[in-house]
Amino acid sequence: MTANDSLRRRAPASAPAKRRQAVSLLKRSLILDAARAVFESEGLEGASLRSIAKAAGYTPAALYFHFSSKEAVYAALLAESLDRLKAATEAAAAGHDDAAGAFRAAGLAFFTFYAENPGDLDLGFYLFRGGMKPQGLGRDFDPGLNGALAATLAPLGRAAGQLGADEAAGERLVAEFFAYAVGVLLLVHTRRIRMFGQDPRAMIERHLDLAVSGVRRVALG
Repeated sequence: MTANDSLRRRAPASAPAKRRQAVSLLKRSLILDAARAVFESEGLEGASLRSIAKAAGYTPAALYFHFSSKEAVYAALLAESLDRLKAATEAAAAGHDDAAGAFRAAGLAFFTFYAENPGDLDLGFYLFRGGMKPQGLGRDFDPGLNGALAATLAPLGRAAGQLGADEAAGERLVAEFFAYAVGVLLLVHTRRIRMFGQDPRAMIERHLDLAVSGVRRVALG
């Protein structure tokens, strides 16, 4: 390799290359925005790359440059949603020096994210027009998305360990919180919470407080 070759390899991207990259990112963003509207209207099963392309104002061929299938589009939307949720739970936990505070804050951040963004709850649980049923995107996407979901709950697991829970107990606490939070969120989402006359956020706070107290009791023996 010559010195000139080395310089060319290290040279920053040219202005035209940067423009092409910016245009590509913009197109991808427009496609995802259009796809979300299509999924909300038609569900995963009813949507197609053709309908997504039409909503985005592109040809189906143009979509294939960015996504290989409608499942790949859905996976990209869900991954972006989980990234935002992970940022919220990590930031909430990082704002507390004590493990109990971090556990509570991360749990509340998880609940608040979905309470304030019901469309993300629909997206995460494949509820667009499909109702509650087992569903995924296939082996190409499900493991990565499941890992991304687990990462959103990781701050709770870490805090549980710092409180004194062993690995099995920590995993159980996270699973119990997830199940409880999702149940409350579905009640909020469907407005069934009104029939019980309860404050959903207060319910989540009590659950988190009880979890912390339980770990502390076990740790103290």
